[in-house]
Amino acid sequence: MAETDINNGNEPLINHENNNNKVFNRCVSHQQDELHSFRKYLRWMCVDHSSLLTTTLSWTMFIIFTIVVPSISHFLLACADCDSYHSRPYDSVVQLSLSSVATVSFLCLTRFVSKYGLRRFLFFDKLWDESETVRRNYTNQLHTSLHIVSYFVIPCFTAMSAYKIWWYASGGSQIPFLGNVILSDTVACVMELCSWLYRTTVIFLVCVLFRLICHLQILRLHDFAQLFQIDSDVGSILSEHLRIRRHLRIISHRYRFFILCLLILVTGSQFSSLLITTKAYTEVNIYRAGELALCSMTLVTALLILLRSASKITHKAQAVTCLAAKWHVCATLESFEIADGETPTLVARNNNNNNKGHDVITIIESDSDDYGDEEDDLDNNNIIPAYAFSTISFQKRQALVTYFENNRAGITVYGFTLDRGTLHTIFGLELSLVLWLLGKTIGIS
Repeated sequence: MAETDINNGNEPLINHENNNNKVFNRCVSHQQDELHSFRKYLRWMCVDHSSLLTTTLSWTMFIIFTIVVPSISHFLLACADCDSYHSRPYDSVVQLSLSSVATVSFLCLTRFVSKYGLRRFLFFDKLWDESETVRRNYTNQLHTSLHIVSYFVIPCFTAMSAYKIWWYASGGSQIPFLGNVILSDTVACVMELCSWLYRTTVIFLVCVLFRLICHLQILRLHDFAQLFQIDSDVGSILSEHLRIRRHLRIISHRYRFFILCLLILVTGSQFSSLLITTKAYTEVNIYRAGELALCSMTLVTALLILLRSASKITHKAQAVTCLAAKWHVCATLESFEIADGETPTLVARNNNNNNKGHDVITIIESDSDDYGDEEDDLDNNNIIPAYAFSTISFQKRQALVTYFENNRAGITVYGFTLDRGTLHTIFGLELSLVLWLLGKTIGIS
């Protein structure tokens, strides 16, 4: 009877009565919960939505530190009659810029985790089909990403803490809303610093998660490049590339709204900052504009993380076309030389050159010294040994190369591919607008 149930698929995969091994409660491709520390980090950041209690706490912290504290700081704690060192004429731009970007980041992160789940959103449910190298490197990169967030947040928070402590300690605010000036200033300073820390961490967290997901696709592309080094058929190569393209489309669809909103908000923030600091008779110094400069560096850095990650994965995905074309050429030349019977093969010529004068090796080593770490499995000048691909017909290889040429993968935003050409276009447009704005304010022609 038990054998019949097993054959009919009625027996559960896990017998909970005899399950003493917690390994079966987790992903079948891993022996431990890789996301345990990451979930703790989300709970510590109050952006965990796994239960009703944590969701309520998350939204409460978001409203307090993104809306309430910045509003109180701007309208109630600002010193209107302070000297030039303590006045904050650019506080409205700083608060609006940080709060708007943090709001978009929080809403996108909430939607990602609530709709897809953390494991599915980070593609950990797909790792069972990847190689051990991809799984190990991606898991290590997940833990590294938490450190990357701190690398960006801690310097900004340290600089902001020094500025706020100086501002309150030197008498910038004298509002005893708690009955005691020192206590009131201490509470106000701590709340402002917590608000700054919360908003910047949420912004960088979403950007670093995008970088993490793109890094997984880069690992998969490097693993995919190995298919051209072994005796793989065209069908398996095509199937693997279609799977990578599908995941890139999923990433593009999930992040396209966030990338576009961040680009618009950061651009608007920078042009607003430029406009108010270049007006006539405007006094700009580190005391008055230091907070604005720190805010601008934070937002621009977050945007650069997104654009660099998107352009990098797009460049790697498009380099597959060059790799396939080189593979096709090497295989075609090898097949003709084998059919000729008189001309030595590519491998034989390399061996002969190595024995005579090491001419080929010298060229390859000199190229490697020039490029350093810029070359990889996808973008290099190495010859692909084609003797293993003689069984693949010319028509199949040509069809595969044609497919790669007409189906370039990459990160897209509403149809626009985020490659290096697109980044150059964005930079040109931004520079043109900056020069136009400076021409209207300080008279640059």
